[in-house]
Formats: sequence, C-alpha cells, structure tokens
Amino acid sequence: MTYPTGSGGDKLHRIVAAAHQAKDKREQGYRERSLKMYPWICGRCSREFDRSNVQELTVHHRDHNHDNNPQDGSNWELLCVYCHDNEHSRLIDNDGRSAGSESASNRDSAGSHNPFADLGALLKSKK
Repeated sequence: MTYPTGSGGDKLHRIVAAAHQAKDKREQGYRERSLKMYPWICGRCSREFDRSNVQELTVHHRDHNHDNNPQDGSNWELLCVYCHDNEHSRLIDNDGRSAGSESASNRDSAGSHNPFADLGALLKSKK
C-alpha cells in the first residue's frame, strides 16, 4: 500500500507506526498473553466468552501480586468480572483481613479450582 508523500504522508506514517508499536506493547502485557494462552472460559463459573464480550473476562493473579507475571502463566487465572469481584470480596471479608495479610494456605486454596477437572469423566459418560 502506498501513502501520499509530503507532510500529510509523513504524519500518516508516524500514526500507523505508533499504532503498530502500541499493539505490540499491549500484546506483551499479561492480559493479552493470558488470553492467547488459556481458553476464554471463567475459571469459577465456566461462562464462555467470545470476541463480543471478552472485555468482561479478567486476569486474576492467584498470589494477588500483579508484578508476578511468569512467562508460563502459572500465576494467572481467567475470571469473569463477577467472579473476580467475588474472589476479592471474599478475601477481604475473610476474618476482616486484607488479601495481603492472608496466609499462604488460604491463597493456595483460593486459586486451585479447576473447572476442567472432571471433563474426561463427563465425556466418557456421554458415550
């Protein structure tokens, strides 16, 4: 594709280049990486998402540390906005403690739900 030359064309080239750079930067973020890595399904309620409503799917940090973003995604869990709010409310309401003062055993159990745990058994039972 060719763009017009002159000051208008140069401006257009800068805008397009900036848009490509912004896209590349966003894709390096943990949300975009997790959306590429995991199926678009809430880890709590199993609600499925598609391009029309993926903005309602959030990334929950299992250890509540937003700076802990390992490349393998082991600290992430995709939750719908409702389950994500519920998760944080539950942690705050738990004995009046905040998420930061929670014991390690409570943090581990909070993010250990696996909606696909019995998938194999369910598929076998349908045969």
